[in-house]
Amino acid sequence: MHAGNSVEAPLTPGLIFEMLQAHQRTAALKAAIDLDVFRAVGEGPGDVASIARHCAASERGIRILCDFLTIYGILVKQDGRYRHTPTSAAFLDPRSPSCLASVAQFLGNPAMREPYDHLAEIVRTGRTVMPGDGSVEPENPIWVQFAESMAPMMAPMVGPLGAVVLEGHAGPMRVLDIAAGHGLFGIEIAKQNPQARVTGLDWAPVLRVALDNARKAGVHDRYDMLPGSAFEVDFGGPYDAVLLTNFLHHFDRRTCVNLLQKVHAALLPGGRAATLEFVPNEDRVSPPMPAAFSMTMLTSTPAGDAYTLSELTAMYHEAGFGGITAHPIPMSPHTVVMGRTGA
Repeated sequence: MHAGNSVEAPLTPGLIFEMLQAHQRTAALKAAIDLDVFRAVGEGPGDVASIARHCAASERGIRILCDFLTIYGILVKQDGRYRHTPTSAAFLDPRSPSCLASVAQFLGNPAMREPYDHLAEIVRTGRTVMPGDGSVEPENPIWVQFAESMAPMMAPMVGPLGAVVLEGHAGPMRVLDIAAGHGLFGIEIAKQNPQARVTGLDWAPVLRVALDNARKAGVHDRYDMLPGSAFEVDFGGPYDAVLLTNFLHHFDRRTCVNLLQKVHAALLPGGRAATLEFVPNEDRVSPPMPAAFSMTMLTSTPAGDAYTLSELTAMYHEAGFGGITAHPIPMSPHTVVMGRTGA
């Protein structure tokens, strides 16, 4: 149907082929990171021969890989030489303080990728084909890798979350960081409030990574470790604040409510529980990154999901919290959702 003199664009199957071959982009980026291509490009001069020497790789392979990265906007090619785009310079060159290259080790882990080869079966059954409970299987070693490699991705979120949690709260306080992982969120609280004492809860091998990060940040003398499962260990307390960062999405609604009830019981009156989550709009298809995260949960957990704000709010209310507020983090797919206990 035409409106006035407008002409409809011809219909093409381009999107279909882009999706069918999207795995090539993933593999190319991971290979370039593994080969140290982005450091070689940053150091120059950027010709195929020099990059190949730096990476101990074939010139044919480097030419084709760098051309491919240029086609998709990761690199720029001019007069036969490759150079960084602003994006690759900031986020892929290991010399950059904001480099995210280590994230590829976790996101590219075969254990996390392999389920996608069985996605039709997963859709039929509604749960992961990973052994046991998938990524939430007790003592799953992938969380050590997560703690070691994902800190650069989470680093921009720690300051805003700390500010939300600490708003209006100064002086001595106790904070429980559930599923602490790399520990950066609890560590940030300790950095912003010199009188805060933080307890990190996670599997023991993971907590060793968090403690090392606390030591690097100079707050290890106020960082305690509570090893074990959040569903089984005694939280202790009472706490002024509890952090649940990137955790609730791994579980079904009932499990989340039960955990939030346990959190509520460990908080002081007027205490606060802060989650950091991918929170899609109510239509569940926007914004793209938070909405698409539900696919990650489908492939890696028995019952996890990306929950909307109304769903998270209902969970908080059922667990006894009030004063629910949402704080989207600028330039990020994450939102901090906070609930408070009665005064």
